[in-house]
Amino acid sequence: QVQVVESGGGLVQPGGSLRLSCAASGSIFRIKTMGWYRQTPGQQRELVATITSDITSGVTVYADSVKGRFTISRDNAKNMVYLQMNNLKPEDTAVYYCFVDVARVGGYWGQGTQVNVSS
Repeated sequence: QVQVVESGGGLVQPGGSLRLSCAASGSIFRIKTMGWYRQTPGQQRELVATITSDITSGVTVYADSVKGRFTISRDNAKNMVYLQMNNLKPEDTAVYYCFVDVARVGGYWGQGTQVNVSS
């Protein structure tokens, strides 16, 4: 069993910053890809950013809408992934979900953390 827990969401003004954290725990042999997705009401969940494991050199992928503003990183020793979000815009408002792909087990989602960007 694997648990995934996000934290760090909240309310921020446009142009502000937030840092999301995600911790994976439980029966983990090795984590492959980790990532962040977001969803707004009535819309499909969309990719924000992903990062592969050190074995594959920690390759990152970003949605075009967040390139240059968001940075994904991970701490393999702690089974954690982070999302630094700068210059936030109202359109970044969403529930942000962490995804963890655990080797030999499968993929797991967190419960989500709300990010609101509003003046």
